[in-house]
Amino acid sequence: RLEEFLKKEVDLELSTLPDFEERVIDFSEVEQLMNSINTVPAPCAPVINPQGPNAATGTSLRVCWGLFSDDTVECYQLCYKPVSNERHSDEQAEHTLKVKETYCTITNLLPNTQYEFWVSALNASGISPPSERAVYVTAPSPPTIKSKKIRSCENAALVCWESRDINPVDSYMVEL
Repeated sequence: RLEEFLKKEVDLELSTLPDFEERVIDFSEVEQLMNSINTVPAPCAPVINPQGPNAATGTSLRVCWGLFSDDTVECYQLCYKPVSNERHSDEQAEHTLKVKETYCTITNLLPNTQYEFWVSALNASGISPPSERAVYVTAPSPPTIKSKKIRSCENAALVCWESRDINPVDSYMVEL
């Protein structure tokens, strides 16, 4: 019987089609969701504060800023340069500092000089846009009294001094 069976031509045709169609599954949305769980968005631009009272000496400035959002920030990048009225002001030295806090005291500056400041926030995802620029001014140097020109009498005194600053000083305060 086996020999007879093997000699016969067998036609194996299935009455129903198999349900094995080639399907492409789109995991892009799932992948985006998974990536968004593990990443922190880049921070928004910080807001730099205007110069506060007593924030300057003749050679230093204290600059403060803040964030209006609850972004994750690892550090800040504070940039500054002297303000100049010359045409080549863009060529002046631009300084950059990395700071952990929302304030910084910059030293070794020139007296009675304007400086332009701006700040960006950084985290693992990237850097924020820069803040608006703010102009801060260092205090003038104390004037030098010309002791050889001092004159006095019973009801008056004449005191002369000269400024050591390159930029003009608005006013002086004389104390007795």
